[in-house]
Amino acid sequence: MDEIFFFLPDVVKEEIQCLPSFFLEELEEIRIRVLKPVELIAKGSPKFLSYRTTYEDCLTILNKMSQYSIYTLEEELKRGYITISGGHRIGLAGKVITESGKVKIIRNVTSFNIRIAREKIGSANPYLPFVYQNRWLNTLIFGPPQTGKTTLLRDFARLISTGTKNIPAQKVGIVDERSEIAGSVKGIPQHHFGIRVDVLDGCPKAEGMMMMIRSMSPNVIVADEIGRREDVDALMEAIHSGVQIFVTAHGECLEDLLLRPTLSDLFKEQIFDRYIQLSCQNGPGTILKIFDQNRQDLYLKASVKPS
Repeated sequence: MDEIFFFLPDVVKEEIQCLPSFFLEELEEIRIRVLKPVELIAKGSPKFLSYRTTYEDCLTILNKMSQYSIYTLEEELKRGYITISGGHRIGLAGKVITESGKVKIIRNVTSFNIRIAREKIGSANPYLPFVYQNRWLNTLIFGPPQTGKTTLLRDFARLISTGTKNIPAQKVGIVDERSEIAGSVKGIPQHHFGIRVDVLDGCPKAEGMMMMIRSMSPNVIVADEIGRREDVDALMEAIHSGVQIFVTAHGECLEDLLLRPTLSDLFKEQIFDRYIQLSCQNGPGTILKIFDQNRQDLYLKASVKPS
């Protein structure tokens, strides 16, 4: 938490440090809004501190994020977030300035959402039998926001690149459009992966996947939150190039995904061998179902469920 405490007002840091250790271990977000009490979210539930953020606090946070040169944050302010050391991400909201119908920058920032990046090394291990059968199976991880999709995806990337006793390590290309998977700072991943990982940080998914295939020859491509038409076209190109894919998408249930027009071609072509459905039923990362290509639930039929 030291990387995060650096940006917080001292009074907020002190209040948080006084909270029980079990709460801090489950902390997911710190939301700071001007003139409002600081909000903490753990296991999906909010808790409000007594301290109300001032305009001066917001300016101080921005100055620390930019190392007192706000112009260095111009690109980050355009896309609405910045990744800090440790892989944590700070989302921003405020007055949006547009140019030719596109976001140019966010000024007068009045809200910050500090999303705490947590590695859960080993979280993907129990599910290897479902997604590896003499090769890595094309896999889509889906669920509502904050159900642990990226955390699970990150650990699969680690496993693929390190291998196991019975599975050889393979080359992994991570296309990290929002800097969430690897949490790179100045191009250096802040999370732990094997030695066979290459990361394109801050690169649009569709373009990044094509760049990876042309220049880095990955065995497996990993990407977060597919959904645009160009993402689908790039995934189809990757598949037909002999590359396996591990990706995530937003969706409450499989039926939701099937109804999304931009993803329909992926399902018609039966691109995915596995669909992993996540929820927060027992906390983020709860796996509800694992479907095969024919949308049959393999997880419920398993003789011994992974834990």
